[in-house]
Amino acid sequence: MSDQKNMLIAIGLSLAILLGFQFFYEFPKMEKERERQAEIAAQEAADNPVPKTQSNQNTDIQAPGGGASAPSVQASVATAAQRAEALASSPRINIDTPTVYGSISLEGGRIDDLVLKNYGQDVGEDAERIHLLHPVGAPKSYYAEFGWVGSSNDLKLPGPNTRWKSNQTELAPGKPVTLSWDNQAGLLFERTYEIDDHYMITTIQRVTNSKKKSVGLFPYGLVARSGTPRTLGFYILHEGPLGVFDGTLREYDYDDLQETRKVELSSTGGWIGITDKYWLAALIPDQNIGSTYRFVHSLKNKDDRYQVDYLGQETRIEPGQTTETVNRLFAGAKEVKLLDAYSEQYKISNFDLAVDFGWFYFLTKPFFYAISWLFSYLGNFGLAILAFTVFVKIVFFPLANKSYKSMAKMRELTPKLMAMREQFGDDKMRLNQEMMALYKQEKVNPASGCLPILVQIPVFFALYKVLFVNIEMRHAPFYGWIKDLSVADPTSIFNFFGLIPWTPPDFMIIGAWPVLMGLTMWLQQRLNPQPTDPVQAKVFMFLPLFFTFLLGTFPAGLVIYWTWNNLLSIAQQKLIMFRMGVK
Repeated sequence: MSDQKNMLIAIGLSLAILLGFQFFYEFPKMEKERERQAEIAAQEAADNPVPKTQSNQNTDIQAPGGGASAPSVQASVATAAQRAEALASSPRINIDTPTVYGSISLEGGRIDDLVLKNYGQDVGEDAERIHLLHPVGAPKSYYAEFGWVGSSNDLKLPGPNTRWKSNQTELAPGKPVTLSWDNQAGLLFERTYEIDDHYMITTIQRVTNSKKKSVGLFPYGLVARSGTPRTLGFYILHEGPLGVFDGTLREYDYDDLQETRKVELSSTGGWIGITDKYWLAALIPDQNIGSTYRFVHSLKNKDDRYQVDYLGQETRIEPGQTTETVNRLFAGAKEVKLLDAYSEQYKISNFDLAVDFGWFYFLTKPFFYAISWLFSYLGNFGLAILAFTVFVKIVFFPLANKSYKSMAKMRELTPKLMAMREQFGDDKMRLNQEMMALYKQEKVNPASGCLPILVQIPVFFALYKVLFVNIEMRHAPFYGWIKDLSVADPTSIFNFFGLIPWTPPDFMIIGAWPVLMGLTMWLQQRLNPQPTDPVQAKVFMFLPLFFTFLLGTFPAGLVIYWTWNNLLSIAQQKLIMFRMGVK
């Protein structure tokens, strides 16, 4: 009765924690978001009582240091027609590489149109490609801009509406493009864009001073995003503004930035950007020069605005002299090996941290490289995961072997333990003393059976991160119905895995692989010594069912790993029991 009471108390405390989290954290968060949306609606009603036209959709986002501003637009779902209209509103330089295509606007010199050739919205070659950057004038604009801020207000500098001249019409690897603009007041501005075969755009800015006095200029770069993007909202995954400053990673959620409005940091080297789960737009200034970095949020024109930027050190340009600054923009897929290569090539501090490897970075990244190496030989990430599981089992074989031997002995002792419970069931102290004496006599450690599970927890979580955050796993197929290892098994036991023409609700999507995982977990439990306490026995009996539903929403690759791991453990445990003569 006491054990049942303790179990009820534990369940009650768990419910209190869950409800308390909802009441003290989730509800205030939802209320704050409702107030923010009400503020947007009130501003829209006051400022715009009639339907919006194209002429009143623009507002300003300030460049670092309060110089030239960059326009952004009303947030709504972008359509192909709106995008095409925005692209046609200004002359453009086409971008074409093996991995991306798009264009640069000659109005403002913005990099605001980029499509990833190798990645689609869905599985399949015919799927629509990923549109990463969007132009000003289209909903959900997302772009990068470079420029100069003057040390005095009397300098005429290029701004968001400046029409640049170009020496050619296409930017491609090995074919740089140079833009030029003369302010007709003694300063000639030139901007050269270079692009490699992947996702790095190098921007070389030059200023020639033909005035009779020196001028002071600060180089800047910014990435601006209109509207709050839809995120997965997972605690283990960061989506939003981030950067590395003096070797330290800083991450800010969109809702955090909505509260703080602005964060300012200083660093020599480093980088700053905005990340999605798989995509990144990041500014990389000169790594040898100190810069001031900012994360900025504003609420203008009935929409959220997010901007990350940097402001470099002042450059004095004497009469007749030319100054030059080199900065870079990464805009593309967060491929780990490519990020590492860029980090090495350009000496970018911790550029790989753009991928959210998490707390177990020391495991997650090596696991990724190990699975990628196996994939290079096996040609399938699913097979690579199975092979990696075998490798993990080999590494932990001595520990697991010792644990399974202990569990086999515990299974032999189960009848004696049951007899003790019947004999001393009313005297808990005497029962514990007798059980400890039996364990000591038989040289059995009852806790050793938990060691393999405890050791596998960080391994399991690290592998989960590999499958969840690494783009290399995105749309990676296995065999049969598994077309994407990074998402849940799409089948469901509740429609007999597709035999019944009915689509169950999301919470009932329990696929074939989670069911197999639950069965292997149940089989493994049958090999272990059963708990002598009846309440514990009932709880353990429901664990396979609980994990079947829990893992039903996890990436299929992780469920395949767990199922295969269970099968290997069963084989190992059966072999040990056979050698020890345990039935």
